[in-house]
Amino acid sequence: MPVALLALAISAFGIGTTEFVMMGLLPDVAADLGTTVPTAGHLVSAYALGVVVGAPLLTALGSRVPRKRMLLLLMALFTVGNLASALAPGYGWLIAGRVLAGLPHGAFFGVGAVVAARLVRPDRQARAVATMFLGLTVANILGVPAATLLGQRLGWRATFLVVAVIGLVALAALARLVPRLPVDERQGVGRELRALGRPQVLLGLLTAVFGFAGVFAVYAYLASMTTEVMGFGASTVTVVLALFGLGMTAGALAAGPLTDRAPRPTLYGSLAALALTLVAFRFTVHVPWLALVTVVVLGAVGFMTTTPLQMLVMEKAKDAPTLASASNHSAFNLANAGGAWAGGAAVAAGWGWTSPALVGAGLAAAGLAIAVTAGVLDRRSRTEEGASHVVARSPLAAGEPVRTPAAVSESPASGS
Repeated sequence: MPVALLALAISAFGIGTTEFVMMGLLPDVAADLGTTVPTAGHLVSAYALGVVVGAPLLTALGSRVPRKRMLLLLMALFTVGNLASALAPGYGWLIAGRVLAGLPHGAFFGVGAVVAARLVRPDRQARAVATMFLGLTVANILGVPAATLLGQRLGWRATFLVVAVIGLVALAALARLVPRLPVDERQGVGRELRALGRPQVLLGLLTAVFGFAGVFAVYAYLASMTTEVMGFGASTVTVVLALFGLGMTAGALAAGPLTDRAPRPTLYGSLAALALTLVAFRFTVHVPWLALVTVVVLGAVGFMTTTPLQMLVMEKAKDAPTLASASNHSAFNLANAGGAWAGGAAVAAGWGWTSPALVGAGLAAAGLAIAVTAGVLDRRSRTEEGASHVVARSPLAAGEPVRTPAAVSESPASGS
């Protein structure tokens, strides 16, 4: 694997840290800014809004910009957004800082996935993309717990200052390690939009929205499940989140080579395993050690869906993959918001803290159904294309005379 992937992984580490750390800092932010925890929770939604809007918008605006320069511009915007969050004088300014920090998220991963895939041989492209995503998973093991602890000890502003420093390190790594890639003269907004509108691309995005929502239906309430159902103290929450991050890392490591061999079976298997694991979690959550094991498995099978989805979307938009690749991260963030909302609705309805697991299982099953439908349609389309190709090459289709065996035997050449 080329060393340039290290720069992409460092960038992903910073992005993953700032995306998830707010969940652990909500009480501190609310107390400091004189607001309630539910109101402070809008800061999580503000970041997701930035991702959903920024992914297609910034990718479209930068469709003619060389890839390396685009990565540098996006990471610079990310750094400024976190610095603005650290220096925000009030709640409104912090909301703006979070939106600003979220804007480059999807576009960076979209462009980064295209760059990572082009740095290696075709048979190792999924592994290259998964290597970049490793930075995101390691952030959940090390970055988020450490940043949460730092914010609790030194104040939440210190957390975003440190993330801004990580952004500067990532900028230096990108500038030093990522090679300049030639610009495709055919690149343009119109071409990217046409690729994004292909049915297989849209079905891939819809799979991400429903399938990954199953993960966040539980992840958003994992802290409450830890204390209310598993019976652990509040100090154990960071350990449980770190275990989830370990599972994510294992899933990312496994997904790369599996996707290189068979992308659709990997996607089907991971979504099916996710649905089954969520059903099992509904029961294992009551047994502490089984609950911890299930959390690791949940992180693994949940994150195994990301690489095959990313590669399938890029493949189906291969002549203009950047916007589709970036939009995939908008889909993941819609999944984050939608899954958290669905899980919360189940709890609010009085179904208990374990109900988000069953809601998540239903969402994962819906994602699997969409993925299988896309696979069937894709196979049928390729079969029809193959049949039409054979017909197009036949003598009848070409208007040529068909020579029978008798005609061949009577020809001068055959009689000589």
